[in-house]
Amino acid sequence: MEEIPTSPQSTQTLSVLLSLSDIDECTAGTHNCRADQVCINLRGSFTCQCPPGYQKRGEQCVDIDECAIPPYCHQRCVNTPGSFYCQCSPGFQLAANNYTCVDINECDASNQCAQQCYNILGSFICQCNQGYELSSDRLNCEDIDECRTSSYLCQYQCVNEPGKFSCMCPQGYQVVRGRTCQDINECETTNECREDEICWNYHGGFRCYPRNPCQDPYVLTSENRCVCPVSNAMCRELPQSIVYKYMSIRSDRSVPSDIFQIQATTIYANTINTFRIKSGNENGEFYLRQTSPVSAMLVLVKSLSGPREYIVDLEMLTVNSIGTFRTSSVLRLTII
Repeated sequence: MEEIPTSPQSTQTLSVLLSLSDIDECTAGTHNCRADQVCINLRGSFTCQCPPGYQKRGEQCVDIDECAIPPYCHQRCVNTPGSFYCQCSPGFQLAANNYTCVDINECDASNQCAQQCYNILGSFICQCNQGYELSSDRLNCEDIDECRTSSYLCQYQCVNEPGKFSCMCPQGYQVVRGRTCQDINECETTNECREDEICWNYHGGFRCYPRNPCQDPYVLTSENRCVCPVSNAMCRELPQSIVYKYMSIRSDRSVPSDIFQIQATTIYANTINTFRIKSGNENGEFYLRQTSPVSAMLVLVKSLSGPREYIVDLEMLTVNSIGTFRTSSVLRLTII
């Protein structure tokens, strides 16, 4: 390698330069940077720069609008002097990176729903349990009065309850299939009649009637049939027989309506049968229409109100064609 000779003068100059220390004009305040600039020291000199978030425009430092240079923020950007920050729409919150917006699960964070909460992106919705509906604030739940919305939910009476309804039946009836009323047959469930009585069930209740309804001079010949013996002189002016029957009808039954048929059990030759209501029709609720030579139909012509018991005697009068034979029989109908 070729050796370059140095003169004593150049060596002396280098030594002087190495011995000089840099002057920090930024610290000494001997720089000429503007108040809105930052002084940066250089070896043997200095430079003026704009602070972060600013850019030099001519001799001035102006703010950089980071929000105008996307993408900075996921949803909303707010510019500030020399910087910016990100915001999220309602229902969202900033993630740890201060840039991304993530959905807030309001159902976990601050559930405001009275009953059911369903989270959706950026919001939530409330729903109510069956039998309730959302109130005007869309948060609380109000009971639905099902009994007011329809008059056909229950056969008899509808009772509103929180979140539901129930059906009631009048005394003597039970609820079946949740809405319908069915008569309770007390004669099969809670028969309270004595041994000398028979239990007869009707709509909504029951009655106890004598097993032997016959009164002197009548004698019992079969169930519910009383006969007056021809050998007894007292029977000459009395009906030959009295048959006891029972039935029930509803108070709201339409009129006119056929309700009971009476028919002769014994038919005599060359005789004429006539039918009439002998008693129990003082207010004209019934009418007896003859339907054949041996039968007649009891017709309800006025609405009945109850509960009430009606006892109607239906008489069949039998006379032969020459008028030498005359007899009668009575059907005593008890109507509940």
